[in-house]
Amino acid sequence: MSAKNQVLVIDDEADIRELLGMTLTGMGLAAHSVASTREAFEMLAKNGYDLCLTDMRLPDGDGLAVVDHVAKHHPNVPVAVITAFGSTENAVAALKAGAFDYLSKPVSLSQLRSLVRSALKLPRAAAGRRASETGAGEPDQPVLIGDSAQMQATREMIEKLARSQAPIHITGESGCGKELAARLIHLKGARRDGQFMAVNCGAIPENLMESEFFGYKKGAFTGAAADRDGFFQVANGGTLFLDEVADLPLQMQVKLLRAIQEKKVRKVGATAEENVDVRIISATHRRLTDEVAAGKFRQDLYYRLNVIELGMPSLRDMREDIPLLAAAILKRLAAGGPAPSLAAGSIERLQAYDFPGNVRELENVLERAVALAAGDEISIEDLRAAPTRALEEGHEPTGLPLQERLDHVERKAILAALEQTHYNRTAAAKVLGITFRALRYRMERLGINDELDAKG
Repeated sequence: MSAKNQVLVIDDEADIRELLGMTLTGMGLAAHSVASTREAFEMLAKNGYDLCLTDMRLPDGDGLAVVDHVAKHHPNVPVAVITAFGSTENAVAALKAGAFDYLSKPVSLSQLRSLVRSALKLPRAAAGRRASETGAGEPDQPVLIGDSAQMQATREMIEKLARSQAPIHITGESGCGKELAARLIHLKGARRDGQFMAVNCGAIPENLMESEFFGYKKGAFTGAAADRDGFFQVANGGTLFLDEVADLPLQMQVKLLRAIQEKKVRKVGATAEENVDVRIISATHRRLTDEVAAGKFRQDLYYRLNVIELGMPSLRDMREDIPLLAAAILKRLAAGGPAPSLAAGSIERLQAYDFPGNVRELENVLERAVALAAGDEISIEDLRAAPTRALEEGHEPTGLPLQERLDHVERKAILAALEQTHYNRTAAAKVLGITFRALRYRMERLGINDELDAKG
């Protein structure tokens, strides 16, 4: 931060404007204050601001109008909304509208300073660059690979979510990259220099939940030999990723809700609360709405976690990305050496499979195939040996064009006939009820001859 950073304060209460202005000036910032949306829009048109702080209730509009105006005309300027105490609905509405973050009245100056520091760390979008072009990432940054429309849309959404502090709930099947998406939101946002802590909520014993999340004081219970920080304290200034959040017991859900709303936690055995500045990203492969309806998940916590939802696509919905993903996985498995390649037909075999385990299953299949491959090329047989029933010949593909499905059925019938006749092609043709010449043509078209030659 420097004196060049300018902040616009919008509030119709003079004492609030003065308090915020003094605090910002004390941080080395240039603060400009106005009392209405009309004045705010005029100031925004004249000056290049780095942050906008607005009250939710204004004489000629509201904070949501400011958020909308800035998003349309000044997209690089983050907006934080100041809401009335206990007005959870307004805070959530502001975040859904695109606000960077919110503060509750009476304004905590420590929380204000923390918010301002985070907002001024936001990376500026490169002029003329689309979000979908940022998939390559920095050298040490993880990436979401793929050129499909679904993956491009996902990357664009991540770029947008990274410029906010809104709680994000990531949905999707197991193995589709929910934690990777959460890491990218963290790394592309204002908290990238802070800690990213991933917590598997289903792996923590219920009797240890509170101490693991909030920490404990020395002597709080048997075995508490020293003070210890919890997940919230460790992730302070960063991001806390709650994976499989649906596994939290109801008692812990209540305590988590309060920590998110108040931005404060109390260690087990402590008498005082401490402020925490943590962005919450949650994920689960279950439908939280179903869990709420079944009484297993609190509705109020659901609304706090699911301010914005990011849906991760399944691998079968973007089959065209499988070649790129497979190449990247094989390169990583090569550990700097020459990466093995996929033989003719292997990619088609992978694309014909539905991958219920998504990218994680693809990684598993390729890792096993690399271990089984005799040379530097992975054959269909190497894939077939992987511990996945669906890569066997008996699997019926779905979601493919009709001709590809017919080819699959025809290929399976020919191979079955050949195996039945101990690979006597004349006898196999009789079993299939076709001429030898027709069998030879079909085997050549479907690549069966090459496969049999490779097997020796």
